[in-house]
Amino acid sequence: MTLRSRLLLAQVPLVVALLFLGATAVITLAHVGRAGQRVLEDNYRSVLATQRITEQLERMDSAALFIIAGERERGLAQQAAQRPPLETELGVQLGNITEPGEAEATQRLRAAWVKYREEFDAFLQERDAEAARTRYFASLSPAFQEAKAAASSILALNQDAMVRKNDQLRHQSERVNTLMVLAVLAALGFGLFFTTSLVQRALRPVSVLSQAVRRLGQGDVEARAVVEGRDEIAQLARDFNTMAERLGQYRKSSLGELLQAQAVSQAAIDSLPDPVLVLGADGGLLNVNAAAEEVLRLRLDDGGDALGRVEPEVRAVLERVRAHVVGGRGAYQPRGYEEAVRVEASPEGGRWLLPRGSPVHGETGDVVGATLILQDVTRLRRFDELKNDLVATVAHEFRTPLTSLRMAIHLVAEGVVGQVTEKQADLLFAAREDCERLQGIVDDLLDLSRIQSGQLQLDVREVRTEELVEHALAAQRTLAEDRGVRLSQSLSPDVETVRVDPDRLHLVLGNLVGNGVKHTPQDGAVSVHVSRDGAHVRFEVRDTGEGIPAQEQARIFEKFYRAPGAPAGGAGLGLSIARDIVQAHGGELGVVSTPGQGSTFWFTLPQPAEA
Repeated sequence: MTLRSRLLLAQVPLVVALLFLGATAVITLAHVGRAGQRVLEDNYRSVLATQRITEQLERMDSAALFIIAGERERGLAQQAAQRPPLETELGVQLGNITEPGEAEATQRLRAAWVKYREEFDAFLQERDAEAARTRYFASLSPAFQEAKAAASSILALNQDAMVRKNDQLRHQSERVNTLMVLAVLAALGFGLFFTTSLVQRALRPVSVLSQAVRRLGQGDVEARAVVEGRDEIAQLARDFNTMAERLGQYRKSSLGELLQAQAVSQAAIDSLPDPVLVLGADGGLLNVNAAAEEVLRLRLDDGGDALGRVEPEVRAVLERVRAHVVGGRGAYQPRGYEEAVRVEASPEGGRWLLPRGSPVHGETGDVVGATLILQDVTRLRRFDELKNDLVATVAHEFRTPLTSLRMAIHLVAEGVVGQVTEKQADLLFAAREDCERLQGIVDDLLDLSRIQSGQLQLDVREVRTEELVEHALAAQRTLAEDRGVRLSQSLSPDVETVRVDPDRLHLVLGNLVGNGVKHTPQDGAVSVHVSRDGAHVRFEVRDTGEGIPAQEQARIFEKFYRAPGAPAGGAGLGLSIARDIVQAHGGELGVVSTPGQGSTFWFTLPQPAEA
């Protein structure tokens, strides 16, 4: 006999018990249901009818009081509306006599209603208010009380019957519950006893196979399952034995190579001085090297949320890089040293780690994880800080003598210290322009130094958008007129004011407008557009110049970068400083450009809806 047949046979006692239990339940529940239905059919309709009759009698009595109070039309309408439904409900009660004494009570109600109706008709014949009041209290009100009492007696009779039948039904339900409990226990005991016996006999070979599987899971590749027979479990045992034998052969031939390859790969990543982490698609820690264990204090055998033990700032960076890689956006490359995160790794001081990420692909080519490398840029960052300090110091030292030089050239050019020739004036004019250009470079260097040292303080306040744009255009209007470039502006009506640091925004807008004028040929145009973009305000500076090649667009915001063919006179810091100021406001700055079709520099600033 096959295992399938044995298991089906083992279910027969349980099926018989369930059939017996189901038949018992159907019979008893049907009996209880009929008893409950009789309560509804016999008494509930009478209760509902007498309640409605009482309500309609009370409304007719209210109508009589309206007539006495002088509102005769209202009373006549109300009493006329109550008579048809009252007759209908009385007919319902006459057709639903179910309890002893209910027929007599119903006849009394009918007689009382006929009397009350006649008294009400006589009451309506009285035109004099005093006579109507006298008849109401003398005959109509007593007739109303009599009819109401008759209806109440029928209501009480049916309610008492419902209570009595409910008690009977409750006792019957208790008997049914007892019977059902006994039936369930009997069926359960019968079914469990025979089913358990048959199942144990059928599944005894499964226990033998389970023990063999457990031993194999513990590493005993010599485990075998000895099961006699020709059923499915016996066949499964033979297949298991074959698998165990082949697994033992495979382990003997390949385990050493696998362990050696794993040891070599772990030694390779452990040799790297920078922390390396391998994260799964769900953020779980899959592997770490020795540097990560030392610097981040991570242990692969900690289990659970291992990254939860990392400093919150570092954990946020790791999660951002992992999301970028796992999201299918390719490898993650940092944009600069500003993305480095500080880790307190040793008593000598903190270390600055720059994150990089690359995807880990599965067998089907899908991204199943991410490898994160935290490059130690502590020395490079310190060199960068030293460079910034040097630049700031040189720029600061240049400012004083440069101011004196500008003043001296200005005084000489203006003839304050004596008349100058035309050639001398030309030379002085060129020298003054060079001094102004040098002053701009010094100012840019000082601004850059403040930003990179974290000393940039924003004085944010509400400013009219038109004033910001007009200030930027006014500063470049003379240059634009000399070059034959038209300046214009377009402001959205829903952006009247913005909350910004006006001095810093003047610098950003002035730089963008000035660049547009310098790169736009004669008869070209530079325009400033301001509009709302969701929770942000968007500024755009559009020009009709030569445009920017795609390969240059990603680098124009780098410090000291100057595009090939750019006009002389700057240090390549303007756009870098503008980007840092916008980011300090919580916004973004970018460019959209096509060679030969001009450029659009844009930046967004977060603003409240009412700004």
